[in-house]
Amino acid sequence: MYAKVIVDINASALDKVFDYRVPDGMELSEGWRVRIPFGSRTAEGYILSLSENTAVEEDKIRDILEPLEDYPAILPHLLDLAGEICSRFHCTMSVALRLMIPAQMRGGRVRIKTEPAVRCILSPEAMLQYQAGISKRAARKRVLLSFLSDREDHPVRDIRAIVRDPMPLLSELQRDGVIEIYQREISRAPTVYPDRPGDEIVLTAEQEEVLSELLDALAQCASGKQKPAHRCFLLHGVTGSGKTEVYMRLARACLRQGKSVIVLVPEIALTAQMVNWFEGRFGSLAAVLHSRLSAGERYDEWRRIRRGEARVVIGARSAVFAPVEHLGAIIVDEEHEPSFFSESFPQYDARDIALSRARNENAVLVLGSATPSIYSFAMARKGEYILLELPHRVNGRALPSVTIADMRKELALGNRSIFSSVLQDQLNRTFRAGQQAILFLNRRGYSSSVTCRSCGASLKCPHCDVSMAYHKTDGMLHCHYCGTVVPVPARCPNCSSPSIRSVGIGTQKVEEEIHRLFPAVKTLRMDFDTTRTQNAHQEIINAFRARQAQVLIGTQMIAKGLDFPQVSLVGAVLADLSLTMPDYRAAERTFQLLVRVAGRAGRAQVPGSVVIQTYQPDHYAIASSVTQNYRQFFENEFARRRRQLYPPFTVIARFLVEAGDLQTAKDTAGAIEEKTKVFFEEKKYSRRLLFIRSDEAPIAYIENRFRAQVLMKLLNHPDSEQAIAELSEWTFRDEKGTRVCFEVNPASLA
Repeated sequence: MYAKVIVDINASALDKVFDYRVPDGMELSEGWRVRIPFGSRTAEGYILSLSENTAVEEDKIRDILEPLEDYPAILPHLLDLAGEICSRFHCTMSVALRLMIPAQMRGGRVRIKTEPAVRCILSPEAMLQYQAGISKRAARKRVLLSFLSDREDHPVRDIRAIVRDPMPLLSELQRDGVIEIYQREISRAPTVYPDRPGDEIVLTAEQEEVLSELLDALAQCASGKQKPAHRCFLLHGVTGSGKTEVYMRLARACLRQGKSVIVLVPEIALTAQMVNWFEGRFGSLAAVLHSRLSAGERYDEWRRIRRGEARVVIGARSAVFAPVEHLGAIIVDEEHEPSFFSESFPQYDARDIALSRARNENAVLVLGSATPSIYSFAMARKGEYILLELPHRVNGRALPSVTIADMRKELALGNRSIFSSVLQDQLNRTFRAGQQAILFLNRRGYSSSVTCRSCGASLKCPHCDVSMAYHKTDGMLHCHYCGTVVPVPARCPNCSSPSIRSVGIGTQKVEEEIHRLFPAVKTLRMDFDTTRTQNAHQEIINAFRARQAQVLIGTQMIAKGLDFPQVSLVGAVLADLSLTMPDYRAAERTFQLLVRVAGRAGRAQVPGSVVIQTYQPDHYAIASSVTQNYRQFFENEFARRRRQLYPPFTVIARFLVEAGDLQTAKDTAGAIEEKTKVFFEEKKYSRRLLFIRSDEAPIAYIENRFRAQVLMKLLNHPDSEQAIAELSEWTFRDEKGTRVCFEVNPASLA
């Protein structure tokens, strides 16, 4: 038997199958990871297929050395998916296959964790006979045998609690054939949190209708009657409308059919809460995959999924590759979030991968959001997705009342505080009523930059082309791109003036202002700085839910999906901050953030109110968020994109060049621009190319790597798709470290 093997080395010259002989007695199948001889060394590889024949000369074929696991690590449909990714993103097959397994599996950097355990192997009758022959003076031995006579498996650590220093006695019992000492696998399961919801919740009529549609599609998929185009649903439900309960009912239906479910969420904070809910409903059948797990925890959870012990997988973007068999449904919660897009190579969109898996594995796909992406809602209007709606909150709860605070008027009235007079008044009322508030500002730190009042220069990171933020907790300047931390200089590096001051606001400054205005009020802050450690997200959430603080201050991670029954007030401190982003999606992301953060208020019996502070109260994104009128916003934004030819009417693509010096980056970008123009002329695609320009990237360097780009806009047309497929093959990294990536509608244009 011969195996066609992909060697796990990312090199285009090696991106092909190699034939190896399967030694007699070695049972292997496709998807197995194996160790193989490769040149003068050994390497790891993946078996794509097996055959009884080979075109390679027999004396040139070498034997597989050993399997790396006792099961195929990659399932057949994931092998197919890897091939699709390889073709679509023009990466090597080895890179595509690496997406399917925990990174630490490669090179044996993570292993199964075991502990010594003991089991009794004597029959009850033989055990009684053995005990009868023990001296009465051997009290410790009698106690130990009595403990082991229940014929259960016991870890040695438990036995130590019964008998001190038990190993000599256990060794003696093993020599006598009474017990067996063996290594037992133990699971490094992520922490399971309490506060689980009840099982049976009465659905609203709207929830019942949506669930009925999904269950019907699930049944038709199981029978093979459902058309691929009718397996994708866009669930548009306002905040608090009960989308999560619909997800859990769909998951339960899948389990009853013997199928599995993948639930994708955008944030680690949401992952913990969603796991909490799903574990409450499904117990050990639920598993979690996200980047904050330790290597051992991720490996053990992955193995539980691969063995079929866990059939409901909840996780962030990479969980879309979870090794589930018999897939019934994929649910993408908060589908509009850009975090589903991978910025590292290959730059896949988890929503696209989910759609591909659903079609290939005959499963249902549900994209859920209170503020769907413009693309997804446009697809629903075209009939590519089936639109389902939950337009009302559960139990007839009203959406929160929203007040706009025009910060221009506040300044004119002499208010120099971070908080408008209306927000201060609302905070005061909330605290007097014993309720909780959330304050949202999508900028961490104390101030956004430090500026010289003499020359106007802002202090920039020495390694990145960005201003450094001042953090009052340590009195240092922080770069939020590369993590560099430096002290605040006594004088301006540009003009030597001592007139240096911090400008702008961040979450730390908001927290300080709350303490100044309301000294007795306790606060919690949830941003990247306070959530660096494992489980920090959940600890903050649990503390706030337990009313250990009256105010939660945070960045966008507090805006999504969190459910706090006692929160009656939400304040968006600087609502139009994201409108200033140099991105065509700035209005969309502003509207989405404001609607999401407003949705944290009034989710239980306490009526909710929201204060949106802004310098642009008339902007349509702000105005639509006041009424949470998604369709109104969509029509405005869709019309703007049509007028200005932005996606989904066009495709934004760019070559991003990174090099050790700026001139090399710009020269490389210039050469690519000229080559691209010639390509479009020769292929007769020029009519599809609306513009092309090479320039420095908006952020000219990050981590001492200089960046340039070739930005282009193409009409949405089959010719453009063909052009993009060919252009994506131009990526490279040369011996000097210059790297060229190709991005299509990237999540960030920075």
